Amino acid sequence: MVKLGFHHSTRDVDREQPALRVDRLSAGYPGNRQALNDISFTVDSGERVAIIGPNGAGKSTLFKAIVGVLPFNTGQISIYGEDCHSSHSNVGYVPQQSAIDWSFPASVFDVVMMGRSRHIGWFRWPGKDDRDIVRDILEHLSLDGLAKRQISELSGGQRRRVFIARALAQDTRVMVLDEPFTGVDQTSEQEIIETLDILTNHGITILLSTHHMENASLHFDKILILKGEVLAYGEAKAVMKPENLTRAFGGAIPVFAHGDELLMFSKDKVGGAPRGHR
Repeated sequence: MVKLGFHHSTRDVDREQPALRVDRLSAGYPGNRQALNDISFTVDSGERVAIIGPNGAGKSTLFKAIVGVLPFNTGQISIYGEDCHSSHSNVGYVPQQSAIDWSFPASVFDVVMMGRSRHIGWFRWPGKDDRDIVRDILEHLSLDGLAKRQISELSGGQRRRVFIARALAQDTRVMVLDEPFTGVDQTSEQEIIETLDILTNHGITILLSTHHMENASLHFDKILILKGEVLAYGEAKAVMKPENLTRAFGGAIPVFAHGDELLMFSKDKVGGAPRGHR
């Protein structure tokens, strides 16, 4: 058995294999142009990778292909050496918040229990083990005090953490998060980062798309710049260079070299004067 920290997994994976391998992937939507063209990269087990790029760069398309929501045209995706078509259950997906109906009448406990549906099976009630797993995950993510609250009553940061918990409940080894920092305040942002730290401490591999370059630079092992294709991939120092960012964003983000450091300026999330990111 492989211990994930929260509970014992029922499935083993080959830890010698990359957690994720994307090989010459092309994907898009019917009737539209290709959103992704011949992209390739690998993510090692336990790594945290931030994916950045302008709107329409293909970040959500990539995530939907990885989790099996969107069929892809050419290429291959593997999870710990297994074709993604047979290993989707190893991947937890936290979609953009705009894609979720927050008025749906469900408690935090119920939402997280939804992550156990593959294990429980159709037309069956959750067993004691399922309830124990959900309680354990809620406790580890400091959400146990919210278990009976309706999701409509939660803050933006709490909602993101609940959906991370739901993804964990399915016995996840790779976590894919689409823009979790969008629309949250600084306190909620920090809570999400602390939640990612917990996942990392338990050996879970993380892919996360974001427009927050400071978070990408400070809190992730690698950064992938995407704009229909992979423009750059690696550690922040190697990737966050003016030429790469200009190719991705054009003049939208002024970038200045300051000695050996890179200084980026972007509009504050709540408006006002620009702020610098090193």
